[in-house]
Amino acid sequence: MTLIAGPERQILEYRTRGGIAVRRETTAVPVAGAIDPVLAALDQHRGVLLASSYEYPGRYTRWDIGFVDPPLQLVARERDFAIDALNDRGRVLLPAVATRLAHLDGLAGLDAAADRVSGSIAPPRERFAEEDRSKQRSVFTIVRALVDLFYSAEDGHLGLYGAFGYDLAFQFEPIAYRLTREPAKRDLVLFLPDRLVIVDHTRGVARRQDYELAVDGASTAGLPRSGDATPYRGCRAVKRSGDHEAGEFAATVRLAQESFRRGDLFEVVPGRMFFEPCPARPSEVFQRLRERNPAPYGALMNLGESEYLVSASPEMYVRVEGTRVETCPISGTIARGRDVMGDAENILELLNSEKDESELTMCTDVDRNDKSRICVPGSVRVIGRRQIEMYSRVIHTVDHVEGILREGFDAIDAFLTHAWAVTVTGAPKLWAMRFIEAHERSSRAWYGGAIGLVGFDGNMNTGLTLRTIRVKDGVAEIRAEVELKAAALLDAVRRPSGVTAAQHAPAEPVGAGRRVLLVDYEDSFVHTLANYLRRTGAEVSTIRAGFAEDELRGALDAFGAQAVVLSPGPGRPGDL
Repeated sequence: MTLIAGPERQILEYRTRGGIAVRRETTAVPVAGAIDPVLAALDQHRGVLLASSYEYPGRYTRWDIGFVDPPLQLVARERDFAIDALNDRGRVLLPAVATRLAHLDGLAGLDAAADRVSGSIAPPRERFAEEDRSKQRSVFTIVRALVDLFYSAEDGHLGLYGAFGYDLAFQFEPIAYRLTREPAKRDLVLFLPDRLVIVDHTRGVARRQDYELAVDGASTAGLPRSGDATPYRGCRAVKRSGDHEAGEFAATVRLAQESFRRGDLFEVVPGRMFFEPCPARPSEVFQRLRERNPAPYGALMNLGESEYLVSASPEMYVRVEGTRVETCPISGTIARGRDVMGDAENILELLNSEKDESELTMCTDVDRNDKSRICVPGSVRVIGRRQIEMYSRVIHTVDHVEGILREGFDAIDAFLTHAWAVTVTGAPKLWAMRFIEAHERSSRAWYGGAIGLVGFDGNMNTGLTLRTIRVKDGVAEIRAEVELKAAALLDAVRRPSGVTAAQHAPAEPVGAGRRVLLVDYEDSFVHTLANYLRRTGAEVSTIRAGFAEDELRGALDAFGAQAVVLSPGPGRPGDL
């Protein structure tokens, strides 16, 4: 490792496990507007912006990390994969990728060209120990190979960024498909960036990290960071508003209740799809959503092929740092109150709900089981129980669960063994996913999967793909159990301003133009009472009791009072 440091610029040089020489130049940039060029470019250029706008001690901080025009892209459809060079910089790296994959066990075929390396993954073995399920052949075999090729503990931000689709779970736990899949459906889209903009809002610093990579005598140095630009084209009408007719979702719920009675299911989370025309650019929708619904796993992704993800996910899927695995299952939701007093009442109601407590307990028990497959015995524990997380419209109860990976297991094992979170599937998990496949009206695509980063340092940070808008060919698709849960996302698509007409034109205060003389009988809350009166628009003057009648009349005349209010207080009025 070579390190050159200065006040505004640092250069780090290192070599990856696969022999790729990396030169990273870090430049300090102003925090204000640092991420704006990335945000604007994502409407037309492939790339990713991950944005945490939510803080929770020991769990979440506020930060942004984003890029456009990555040199490499990994796409998977079922068990087929393609790694594409998206520019000349990607063409430098592709031969090393092809060489690494050529020696990979478990490929059913591999084709290498100047711009693409593609192939298929062979089916998994029929019999194996359950502890080894996450090691079976799948498209994650390719992800593992790329992490191995580019691995280095020197950099915590270089890695594969993007989206993991719901159907990936069925390479881990196969089921029979009933729902029709889109012909061009992609199950995985990950990008390898070579320029990152990183903003730490907590510390108030921002930087740009530029990477040059060299391998087998070729280098990206001097080559332009470029990529295809495809203008966003929104639409103004949709053929249908959802994938359910009236009464169909209620019928699904009744079927679930029958499964509960038989003991086939303890819980299941079926959903429905809502469609909305999206004339606004995805970057605009993201900004609206971020402003109105700050979340720890916000994201804007341009996945190419006129497909975008706009997310305000509140739930961690899997986070791995070293050997420590974390998850934060959410179950238990109640609306925010009108004010802090209303919040306090609703929090008390939520915490006293036996139903919500039982549901979260079940989610966490399944989560602990997922970790127990790959973690050191005794290391899996709940480190936060029914903790309150408050968002713009709702309040959640959340558990925080951790475990320590056993030797021989890594972040990808942790990712796969949790696929997918019980909070979006149900329990028992496999039976719940079969129920969803049998009774939902359309395939989930990205919903219920994950978004985030697979780091080349072996770490991982991913959020669950919920409260996420998929924009495809100008149409916004939002999946949720009921329209109420989809309301915030629909609002971000429909309404440019977060302020309603009623908020723009408040009614005239009922006390406007009135003057009130408030007599203080030595009460502890007289000034609070005075401010309540002022909130009606009235002008208030407070005087202490203990005056003669003529003094009171003088005060009334001097102030021009139209009303007198006597405060409560200790003793009797005659005492003062």
